[in-house]
Amino acid sequence: MIEEIIKEKTSADHLMYVSLKYTKTCDVILNLLARWKSLIEISFDAILEKRCEEGKIPCMHATPIQRIEFMKKYFAKDKAIQDVIPLYIFFKRVPDLSKTRSGEFRKNVNLKVRMTPTRVIDINMEKLGEYYDVVEAFSVEVKKIIA
Repeated sequence: MIEEIIKEKTSADHLMYVSLKYTKTCDVILNLLARWKSLIEISFDAILEKRCEEGKIPCMHATPIQRIEFMKKYFAKDKAIQDVIPLYIFFKRVPDLSKTRSGEFRKNVNLKVRMTPTRVIDINMEKLGEYYDVVEAFSVEVKKIIA
């Protein structure tokens, strides 16, 4: 399981620091968000599996909603995990939401995601940096738990 997490993290880092740097397209942003979503899912599974084997929590449930509820309940004091849960939910919703692309192939590439008719989230390089910090802190915490 740890190998899969490392592979996803490496792929996401490459998208963030190499692909996005040179291509500056919204497709790369969408791929990066999908990689982070996958990384978080695999990490949740690994954490729950590890804690279940140790007997610290009851064995996990199969559905993603139940996994999220488990993570909220059993890791309520862990800031890194609590910070990544809403981000994970957002990453899961992005493919189904309305998106507008602007500034592609330029320094200010921006993906506008319409959450509701009145709420739009701009995903640009600065926002991706914020997301990266949250996912990185989560990855460090996952390594501590699994190791």
